[in-house]
Amino acid sequence: MRYEGLGQTFHCAQCKNELPRLNEPVDARSDLAFDALISRSKLPVLVDFWAPWCGPCKIVDPEFRKVAQETAGQFVLAKVNTEEVPSLAARFRVTAIPTMTLFRNGLEVARQAGAMPAPQIRKFIHQHT
Repeated sequence: MRYEGLGQTFHCAQCKNELPRLNEPVDARSDLAFDALISRSKLPVLVDFWAPWCGPCKIVDPEFRKVAQETAGQFVLAKVNTEEVPSLAARFRVTAIPTMTLFRNGLEVARQAGAMPAPQIRKFIHQHT
């Protein structure tokens, strides 16, 4: 799937059946992948900056995944492991984790640090879109 097409309906090239909407967080494992996602996505992108050793990050992960399933086709949720891609954490001045940052058309529009349950994550998204 192309990032430009997120939010549209995709079909299997062979069987022509409709493919399910993106309902899982995207792992942005490089600066290049991250930049392509936030700049090309037609949908707002909520990014969770996290680290594997972070306790609150582990608590947020299932909540973030719930929101990804509930908002499939409306928003794209992505995860950035700050240990694997420290350049992104530095570039966006992420000083606390977890930090959720909302992007639209490649630009940061909102940011919230700290663990949040799924309803609060949804509220954060809707307040800023």
